[in-house]
Amino acid sequence: MNFSKIPKIELHCHLDGSVRPETIIDIAKKDGIHIPSFDKEEMKEELIAPLNCESLDDYLKRFSIPNLVMQSKESLKRITFELFEDAAKENVKYMEVRFAPLLHTKMGLSIEEIILSVIEGMKEAEEKFDIHGNIILSCMRTMSVESAFEVVEKGEKFLGKGVVAIDLCASEDEGFCEKFIDPITLARGYGFRVTIHAGETGIGKNVLEAVKLLGAERIGHGVFIKDCEEAYNIVKQKQVVLEMCPTSNVQTKAVNQISDHPICDFHRDGIKVTVNTDNRTVSNTTMAKECDLVWDEFAMNDVEYKQIYMDSVQASFANEEVKESLKKYLQYI
Repeated sequence: MNFSKIPKIELHCHLDGSVRPETIIDIAKKDGIHIPSFDKEEMKEELIAPLNCESLDDYLKRFSIPNLVMQSKESLKRITFELFEDAAKENVKYMEVRFAPLLHTKMGLSIEEIILSVIEGMKEAEEKFDIHGNIILSCMRTMSVESAFEVVEKGEKFLGKGVVAIDLCASEDEGFCEKFIDPITLARGYGFRVTIHAGETGIGKNVLEAVKLLGAERIGHGVFIKDCEEAYNIVKQKQVVLEMCPTSNVQTKAVNQISDHPICDFHRDGIKVTVNTDNRTVSNTTMAKECDLVWDEFAMNDVEYKQIYMDSVQASFANEEVKESLKKYLQYI
């Protein structure tokens, strides 16, 4: 299959992990921001995580440079627009982009201004390209519970206007879900959909708790349900959808190599999986590359791609009208 040509859906993509290196250089020059290098190839070295990262935390170090240039309304709008443009060029027809608003307040922007700038960049791309999108607001697990409440409260007014869901991300400690029950419960009450990063490091039980305590409808990664029977069973039984990111999972050492990735085993056992980039720049990847990787490694077929495409459409937080339009692309697969 030529994955660069066929329609694709992406549900797990981080804005700050997907900034074009040349855009970082351009914004830094214009705004007088100090970055390690103004050479594109040297900047790529700084931004792209190696396949042999020591851990998730080692991988996450790559996000510090992009955040330096994501502190103005213009930059946030431009970077969002460019991400949707890059996705549209490889025939991604729908994409949910997530970001943590609190990482972009260093130059005095309000949370509302930050969210609005990202929505504006997405809307501009939707008008120009054949792609639909939505925004997921991430709360940082490394920050306080109060900060999560702040994102939920201030993000609520954007529900139905480009924002669809809430997320918890960053370093993963055991038992993090309990700490965030209250803000995520509030978010659900407001109408936010819920996707939670869990089971990316070796703690499958976090997935179980994300579903039971936080009401997660989707799980970011979820690799380690393979080592936790209770988590595996609840994901399968409740049809909780896994947003899997193969290259990223190798980089963060969730798996040692792509052949160890459980995505195919999960899919063939009836667990709903989706294929995603996680971070286009940090993982030096595209949706076409991720699909190629999985289909080549596990000899998956066209029927399986159609199933995963449809599962991705159904699992998306898009409205019914958009979902119906996305189903029509099946004829091109």
